[in-house]
Amino acid sequence: MSQLEELLAGWIPRQRWFAGKGTPIEKVMVEAEHPVVTGEPGLRLLVVEVGQRGSTSRYQVLLGVRRAGDLRDELAHAAIGVCELPGDSTTWAVYDAAHDPELTTSLLEGIADERTDRGLRFRRLPGGAIRTGQRSLVLTGEQSNTSLVYGEDYVLKTFRRLWPGRNPDLELTTALAGSPFVARPHGWIETDLPARRPGDGGTVPTTLALLQDYLRSATDGWVLAATSVRDLYDTTGLPPGDAGGDFAGEAERLGSATAAVHRALARELPTDVLTPDMLGELAGAMRLRLDSATAEIPELARYAPALRSAYDAFAAVAEPLPVQRIHGDYHLGQVVRTDAGWVLLDFEGEPAVPVCDRRRPASPLRDVAGMLRSFDYAAHYQLIGSASEEALAPAARAWARHNRDAFCAGYASAGGVDPEKHQAVLRAFEYDKAVYEVIYEARNRPSWLRIPLDSIAELTR
Repeated sequence: MSQLEELLAGWIPRQRWFAGKGTPIEKVMVEAEHPVVTGEPGLRLLVVEVGQRGSTSRYQVLLGVRRAGDLRDELAHAAIGVCELPGDSTTWAVYDAAHDPELTTSLLEGIADERTDRGLRFRRLPGGAIRTGQRSLVLTGEQSNTSLVYGEDYVLKTFRRLWPGRNPDLELTTALAGSPFVARPHGWIETDLPARRPGDGGTVPTTLALLQDYLRSATDGWVLAATSVRDLYDTTGLPPGDAGGDFAGEAERLGSATAAVHRALARELPTDVLTPDMLGELAGAMRLRLDSATAEIPELARYAPALRSAYDAFAAVAEPLPVQRIHGDYHLGQVVRTDAGWVLLDFEGEPAVPVCDRRRPASPLRDVAGMLRSFDYAAHYQLIGSASEEALAPAARAWARHNRDAFCAGYASAGGVDPEKHQAVLRAFEYDKAVYEVIYEARNRPSWLRIPLDSIAELTR
C-alpha cells in the first residue's frame, strides 16, 4: 500500500459511516482519484476500495491536501495524517475535506456550472439557477453519509458507501420533484464505476452526491415523537389522547403524507404484482431470517411459533400483491415537520444493500410496517434504565397503539392500501422488521434488545 492508503486503512474504520466495523481490514486501495480543486489547498475525490474477509466495499473520501504544518486548528479534528503522495516528494497533511468550507464551495459551483471534468460529472436539474459562494457546514448526527449545508439554502448529501448504479435517493426524489412532501432536488454528482455483478462488464453511472433544498424550519419526526412521549410520562394516569403534547394528529397527517408519496411513486415509476408463488418465496426468506436470528439470540425462540404462523398466513394470501417503488428504510428519523407539513427524506433505502436490490418494487405496506415499528421504539427507548420503567410501561404501550392507529387511519383516508384490510401482509412485514431489529440490537446495542423483544411479545399475544 502507498503511504496514503496506509493512513486511510487506519482512519476509515474509525468513521461513523464505515459499515465494516469489527472485521479486520485486509486491503485498502485508492481505486480512482478525481482532482476537484488543484493546487494548494487541494481537493481530491477518492473512490477507496476496502477489502475484508475476501469481500470488498467502496467508499467515497473527500481528501483535503495542505502542506504539512499548514493545517488550520479548526481542521485538526478532520486530520487523516501526514504523508507523501504518489509522484510527489513533498510532505502533505491530508484530511477529510468535507469539513473545509474553503474547498467544498467547489462542489456547489460544479453543480451550478454543470461541470464535467476528469471522470466527474456535475449535473443540474432545470428550473432555476443555483446560488453559489456560500460556505458549508457539516451536519452532525448522520451515520451512513455526510451532508453539507450551504448557507440556509441547500444540503449536499455525499454518499459514503458506494454501490454501482444510480442511487435510489436521486431516482425517487427527482421522480417526486414538485411534490410538497419531498425536499426539492437541484442536482447531483456522479462518476462511472465498474459493475459488480458477475458477467455485467463495463461501467455504470454511479451517484456520489445529491443536492436538495435545506429545510431550515424543519423538526425531526423522532424528536417530536419523543417530546410527546415525555409529556405523557409527566402526566401519568392520563390516556395518550388527553395528555399534553398528544401526537396523534401529527401521526395521522404523517400517514396521509406517506400515502400521497406512495401514490405519486406509483404514477411516476413502474408497478407490478406479486403472484402467490412469489409471496411464498418472500415468506421463505422471512423464515430463514427468523431461523438465523433464533440461533443467535435464544430469547427469540419462545416467540418463533407465532412468527412462523404469521409468515404462513402471509404465504397463503390468495390475491396478487401490488408492488411499486417505496421509501425502503422508513421510520420517524426519515421525516421532518416543516411549517407547511410533513416532508419525507432519505429515499436511498438501506445503504448496506446493493443499489440493484434497493430498486426492486415492494409492497407499500413494508414502509407502513417500518413506521409502526418506529412508533414502538419512540414509546419505549426512554424507559431503558429508568427506575420508573415498570410503572410507565403501560403508558408506553398505550402511546404506541394510539399513534399507530392514527397513522394507519391517515394512510387509508388518503388513498393508501388500507392496513386494516390487509392485516396478514402488514403483520408479516412488521414481524420481519422486528426480527431484523432483534439481530441489530443484539450486535450493536444490547441494552436496547428488550425493545423489539417486548414488541414481539406484545404483537404475538
